[in-house]
Amino acid sequence: MDEVVQVTDVTKVYTMGDQRVEALRGISFSVRRGEFVAIMGASGSGKSTCMNMLGCLDVPSGGTYLLDGVNVGKLSRNQLADIRNNKLGFVFQGFNLLPRTTARENVELPLVYAHVPAAARHEKAHAALARVGLAGREGHFSNQLSGGQQQRVAIARALVNEPSIILADEPTGNLDSRTTIEIMAIFQELNSQGITIIMVTHEPDVAAYTGRHLIFRDGLITADDQNPSPARAVPVEEAQP
Repeated sequence: MDEVVQVTDVTKVYTMGDQRVEALRGISFSVRRGEFVAIMGASGSGKSTCMNMLGCLDVPSGGTYLLDGVNVGKLSRNQLADIRNNKLGFVFQGFNLLPRTTARENVELPLVYAHVPAAARHEKAHAALARVGLAGREGHFSNQLSGGQQQRVAIARALVNEPSIILADEPTGNLDSRTTIEIMAIFQELNSQGITIIMVTHEPDVAAYTGRHLIFRDGLITADDQNPSPARAVPVEEAQP
């Protein structure tokens, strides 16, 4: 199946006391394997609710969400947890690394939950860190790493279980412009290797590095724009002659 994500007429309604909030009001879209998609929109537009649903942190009130052909709305909590650990990789704005824990140990966490033996965990974590340019930094603690390096560790952690999709929520929100370009270069390289990436961002200059833009407003998708010529993220040191 070429479509890793299929969302059809999905609604999400929250009830708070006697108030009913329609966070999603019937959205439909699909994501093909190997796409790099930006989800954009103002605060309250529904993009974060959509991201929570894609990440199996929430389920639709109506409609269907198929992930790799599996109807997420029909799964139990344990099954949702298994999908999150085995099919999805998460990258957050705040890195979410464990303090007083090495880069390698942070990357190994999903493998610990998956009961992967220690030797295999170490090997996979080393390989994932090498993919994001952190070979040789495996033993460094979070407070010994820059913000950009911490986000690289988070990306390696998202990669380590070879997920169907990487979901990135404002992954450059805490980074300066130079480091933002470095992180987007990593995402573009991973995408060129066939990894599907869906990223929430409110920054048009960051979305310019992706191949497609889904624009949310008031719980609806108001635009689905292809970006046939994404900007190339060239790290500063690579751009220098």
